[in-house]
Amino acid sequence: MLWPYSFDDFQLDIVGFLAILGEGSVSITAQVAALSNLFYLPRLIPAPQALLIPARKDTLEPVKANVTGIHSGNVKDHLNHVGYVLLGEDMASYTPAVTARATGPLTYVAVLGCGFSITLFIASIVFGDGMSMLATILLSLLSTLVGVANKWQLKLARPASDAKDGDAVVRYPNGSYLVVKCSEEVARELFFAPEEIEYAVKKTSTYRLIALIGTLLLMLGVIALANARLELQFAWAGAYILINIAQWIAAALPLRLHWDLSCYEVTERSMRPQGPESNNFTQALAKAIMFAGTADWVRKDTGAAPNSEVWDQWLQEADDAVKEITHEPRGELIDPVFSGLEQVAWSRCEGKMGCNQAGD
Repeated sequence: MLWPYSFDDFQLDIVGFLAILGEGSVSITAQVAALSNLFYLPRLIPAPQALLIPARKDTLEPVKANVTGIHSGNVKDHLNHVGYVLLGEDMASYTPAVTARATGPLTYVAVLGCGFSITLFIASIVFGDGMSMLATILLSLLSTLVGVANKWQLKLARPASDAKDGDAVVRYPNGSYLVVKCSEEVARELFFAPEEIEYAVKKTSTYRLIALIGTLLLMLGVIALANARLELQFAWAGAYILINIAQWIAAALPLRLHWDLSCYEVTERSMRPQGPESNNFTQALAKAIMFAGTADWVRKDTGAAPNSEVWDQWLQEADDAVKEITHEPRGELIDPVFSGLEQVAWSRCEGKMGCNQAGD
C-alpha cells in the first residue's frame, strides 16, 4: 500500500483548487461586504470567481411578503431587503444612510485574510520562493480589483416634503403580521421604494474589463501557487482552509450583524400576557388590526382575509371596536423579539376587540 513516509513524498499540486472553494458562503455576504471600504484591502479571499460574475445585480434581494400601507394605500407583494434585515429576520434620507458595519463579522474576515497575505509574503521571502511570492501578490491584488468592481452604495428614494404617516402592515407567508408605525419617509425607504444599487464603476463595459483582468490574475496566481515549494504550499493550504471557515461562520450569522442600521430607531410594541404568538389566524389578524388602529388595510391586501359577507361583517365590527381604544395601556414587555431596544407592552385588548378570545 502506498503511503507518504517522508515530507518530500507529499504532493499538493492541486492546492490551488482550495483558492476557488467556498463560493456559497461568499455569495451570501457579497453585497453587504462590498459596502465596506475594507473590500479594497489586499488579502486572501475564498472563491474570488463568485465576485467576478458577467453582470452585477441592480437591486437588493427582496423577501416574499405582502406589505400594505395603512394610510397611503400602497401594496407590494415583497419586502425590501433592508426592511427584512431591520424587522423581519428576527421576528431617512436621500444620501445613503445604510451601510455595512465598521466592526462587523466581515471586518474580521477581511483583516484575517490580509494577515494571511502578509504572513505568506514574508514566508515566501524567507524561503526564497519567487513563485509563492508572485502568487501572494496576484491573489491578494485580486481582492482589491474585486473591491473596485463591486463597490456600491444604497440609493434610497426621497419622499415629498408634505409626506405624513406611513404606517404599514407586513404579512408573511406563514400567517404572521408585523405592524410598523413610521413616517412616510421611512415607509418608502424600507417597504415601497425600490432599493437601487449605485456602483462606483457605472459602465458595464468597464466592469467586464475589470472582471476579465481579475480572472487572469486568478488563473496566473493558481499557476504560480502550483509551482511553489512544498512547505509553502502547506502554508497556503492552511490559510485557505482557515479563511473558508471564517467566511462560512460569517455567512451563517444573522444578516443584521453585518448591516449598520443605526439611522433607524426601533421601539418594539407587543401584548401581554401571550406576547406576539397567536393561537389561530383570526387572533393574529385581530391583533394586527388593533395595533394598526383600523381594519381598512385588510381589503387592500387581497389575501389578508377571506372575501365573504361573514368576514366583511367581522372586519366592520373589528374596525368599530378598535376605534373605541382611547389610550395605550403600558406595561413591561416579556420576551421581546428585538432585545436591547426600547419596548412598550399593551397589557390587554381594550374595547370589544377580544384579541385573547378572537377566533374561539
